[in-house]
Amino acid sequence: MTWSTDDIPDLSGRRVLLTGVTGGLGRHTSLELARHGAELVVTARDEAKADETVAWLTREEPGAVVDVVALDLADLRSVDTAAAEVSKRYDRIDIAINNAGIMVPPERRTEQGFELQIGTNHIGHFAWTAALWPLLRDSAARVVAVSSIAHTSVKGIDLRSLTPEGSPRTYQRWQSYGESKLANLMFALELDRRIAEAGVPGVVSVAAHPGVASTNLTKTGVGLDGFSPLGFLMHQGTKLVAQSGRAGSWPLLMAATDPTLSGGEYLGPRGLQGVRGRPTRVGMTRVARDPDLARLLWEASEQAIGRPFDV
Repeated sequence: MTWSTDDIPDLSGRRVLLTGVTGGLGRHTSLELARHGAELVVTARDEAKADETVAWLTREEPGAVVDVVALDLADLRSVDTAAAEVSKRYDRIDIAINNAGIMVPPERRTEQGFELQIGTNHIGHFAWTAALWPLLRDSAARVVAVSSIAHTSVKGIDLRSLTPEGSPRTYQRWQSYGESKLANLMFALELDRRIAEAGVPGVVSVAAHPGVASTNLTKTGVGLDGFSPLGFLMHQGTKLVAQSGRAGSWPLLMAATDPTLSGGEYLGPRGLQGVRGRPTRVGMTRVARDPDLARLLWEASEQAIGRPFDV
């Protein structure tokens, strides 16, 4: 049976927390959730872009209920402040989608000194989920990690990149991106294992990837310093094989709302080797399923954020 957005159940009375709402996938995901009745709590780093996105959402779906929380995943102080604000404002989060990310930028560091991609895509979301965990646990929430088919391009994770000292290797933007997305997937699986071991009732941890979707992600990271010929070429080239940003949001939406999913499942497009198509359950690499590496990644992530994440 082929999944479509018509299969999304009525989400009236459900609250969804979504990071990275100002970009393509975040915008399309939030709009579809609002159309099905969900109340949205969205995060953004740029206030002007957040205002523009909220205006767009309410134009497209006049009944949309949207609240914005300022969050910069590349700054752990911002993560703690934003998580405290969410926990103060709300007594329940039903679905949390960790969607925000950056792709193949020039070499940069987060506020705490981590390489920008692992620091934003993984460490930031690890800290975000850890800080919100009491609320997510008590809400019996579904937690969705957004990974990428780029996770298949790497054979492991250099855990030294999860330290402010960083890895001594020469920075390779694609390798670092692939490792950050592998970390997203491994985090979802390890969280699922720890939920099961702890006997936490109701909480479900799953992951999804959008295939290759035509969004601004292909040029915003590369163009961090301004216009980049590489970013322009990559953005234009992606359009030759990519599906739309709306179609790219489908696996995220299925992961967030399909009541038949179990913890630890992974969703992505069914066609063209995972590049495009309707969403379905998909496979992952052997290293992504490695529980020993996942445990080490979890421990390194706890060290990076400076506190334990006790499920």
